Amino acid sequence: MSGLDLRKRWFAAVYGRLDQRLKVATAPMRRELLSDLTGDILDVGCGPGTNFEHYRADAHVTAVDYSEHMLPLARRTLLALPQPHAVIEVRQADATDLPFRDASFDAYVSTLVLCSVDDLDAAVEEAWRVLRPGGALRLLEHIRSATPWKARLQSWLNPAWGLVADGCHLDRLTHRAFIERGFEVVEERHPDLPGEPMPVVALRARKPA
Repeated sequence: MSGLDLRKRWFAAVYGRLDQRLKVATAPMRRELLSDLTGDILDVGCGPGTNFEHYRADAHVTAVDYSEHMLPLARRTLLALPQPHAVIEVRQADATDLPFRDASFDAYVSTLVLCSVDDLDAAVEEAWRVLRPGGALRLLEHIRSATPWKARLQSWLNPAWGLVADGCHLDRLTHRAFIERGFEVVEERHPDLPGEPMPVVALRARKPA
């Protein structure tokens, strides 16, 4: 087993436990972002399936994660969902190279995951490609602080943090990459997330029709 695989396995185990704490704190934000989505939804970096309970029962969700160690956690969450719930398919896929045809989805969802992708621009391009014209984009991500000393601290911590947190970048402005690609902002908020020391953005946007 390689060192990289060991780190991925370790992170999945640790994050699965951490997520139990975050689940309650983030539930109102996730519910507000996701509960009105309909049609075919792509949940990218689904992790242990924390979003699953917030989708409408008439939605069809394809939930993907690049880590094979996260998938059993997501499937366990899916099995435990009370009925009725959305139709959810869990599968392995990388946000930067999605195995779906162009214009396959009505909505693209990412919550606390795009900090970890190696190539953010590639992930943004894939989101654009697989979304249908007029499709919804919903993001909940931690981002770089607007306070200069905090932003410098985030950048300083990045190398060590990335090693233990599956490549997480503390100082990304993830939402800005989507806006610069051409997604139209519907609403951008910066809510307080209990227990989260970094600033957070909740973004509703859409691909132009």
